[in-house]
Amino acid sequence: MSARRKPTPSYLLHKQSERARAVWTDSTGTRQQKLLPGLFDSPESRSAFARLLLELEVAPHARTNPDGATVNEVLLAFITFAETHYRRADGTTTNELDEYKLVSRHVRELYGDRPAAEFGPLALKALRQRFIGAGWARGFINQRVGRVRRVFKWAASEELVPATVYHALATVAGLQRGRSAARESEPVGPVAGAVVDATLPFLNRHVRGLIECQRLTGCRPGEACAIRRSEIDTTGPIWFYKPPQHKTAWRGNDRTIAIGPKAQELLQQFFTPDAADYLFSPARAVEELRAARGANRKTPRYPSHMARNAAKRKARPKRAPAHRYTRGSYGVAIDRACDKAFPPAEPLAPRPGEFTKAWWVRLTADERATVKAWQKAHRWHPNQLRHLFATEVRKGHGLEAAQVLLGHSRADVTQVYAERNEALAATVAAKIG
Repeated sequence: MSARRKPTPSYLLHKQSERARAVWTDSTGTRQQKLLPGLFDSPESRSAFARLLLELEVAPHARTNPDGATVNEVLLAFITFAETHYRRADGTTTNELDEYKLVSRHVRELYGDRPAAEFGPLALKALRQRFIGAGWARGFINQRVGRVRRVFKWAASEELVPATVYHALATVAGLQRGRSAARESEPVGPVAGAVVDATLPFLNRHVRGLIECQRLTGCRPGEACAIRRSEIDTTGPIWFYKPPQHKTAWRGNDRTIAIGPKAQELLQQFFTPDAADYLFSPARAVEELRAARGANRKTPRYPSHMARNAAKRKARPKRAPAHRYTRGSYGVAIDRACDKAFPPAEPLAPRPGEFTKAWWVRLTADERATVKAWQKAHRWHPNQLRHLFATEVRKGHGLEAAQVLLGHSRADVTQVYAERNEALAATVAAKIG
C-alpha cells in the first residue's frame, strides 16, 4: 500500500546535492518538489521553506514550473477558488459559480489537454466562434468570453501561467453590433398588465403573491422569493424590507424596498406564526393544495384507503417541496401558466385529458417547432415585472423616483428598465414641432 501523499510541504534532504528540498502534493494530485537554496538545515534553506509555506497558503495551486500547467489544471484550480470566493453572506454559492462551470466545460472540451501557456488570442477566438455556432446572442457571447479572460487573469496572479498569457487574451476585443455573425438579442421590455392578469388564474396563491409583490414594489425576482417577515420593518406607516442578500451586496451597497399600503395588505395574507418563514413557500402551497383536494373530495376517507396511501408514501422523497421559491422555479411556474393561458390553436394544442408526453409524441417535428415558437412568443418572465413597475413609476413620477425605488445608483441604469414615455414626447412635439 502506497504512502498517503501530503498537501503540506515536507522539508527533506536531497542526498545527491546535500541541499534541502520541499515535497508536497497539490490539489490535482500531482507531486511537486522544489530545491531550496542552501544546504540542508541551513538558515538560508529554512527561510526559503518558510516563504514557500506562506506562498502556498495564499496560492495553494501555484506550481514550481508555471509554463507546465495545462488548461485543465488551470480550470480546476479556478473552480476550486470560485467555490469559496463566489459566496453569499449565508455561505451559499452565487450563480456566478455556475456560469464559470458552464464556460469551463467548453474550454475543457477544446483545449483541456493543451499547455495553458499556449492558450492565446487565436484559441480564444476559436472558442468564441463555437459560441456563435451554438446560436448564442452577441452580448451573451461577450460575457462568456470575458469570464474566460478573468480565469486566466486569476491564473496569472497565482503564477499558474505567465502574465503575458492574460495580456495577450486582453487584446481580443468584444463582438460589435452589426459586425459579426452573432445574432442580436431583443431588449427586455415590460410585460403588458393584461397579459399578467390573464396568467394569474393558472397559478397557485403563492406564485400569484410573488407576482403581485413585484408589481407593487418593483423588487427583483430573487428579492421577492427570499422575503421573510423578520426582515421587514413594520413600525411605520410605510414598511421597509432590507434583503440581506441582493445583486450589488458584494459592492457594499445597501438595498431598501419600500412597501406601501397595498403591498402590506398583500403580504399580511402570507404571514405565519414563525417570523423566520419565507412568505412565499412551495411547501405551504403543496399543503394548501392537498387540503383543498381533501375538502372537495366526494368519497369518504376509508381506513383501508388511508393505510394504503400511507404505505405508498415515501419517507424521504427525492423531490420534496422546497421552503422557498428560487428564480428558476418561479420562472418555470410562470412558463407553465402561460402555456395554459395562451395555448396554440388546434390541432397543435393538447387535447382534453392528454398528458404532455403523449401530446408531444403526437406532433410532428415541424409542429413541435411551431409550438416552441408559439410558446416563446407568448411567455414572459419575472424580470419583466420590474420593467413594468419602472415604466409606470417613471411615467407618473419621473426618472428620479424610478431610480430610487429600483435601488439604482445611476440614472442611466434606470433608463434600461424604464421605457420612455412616448405619449409625453408626442404631446410636446405637437405643441412645439
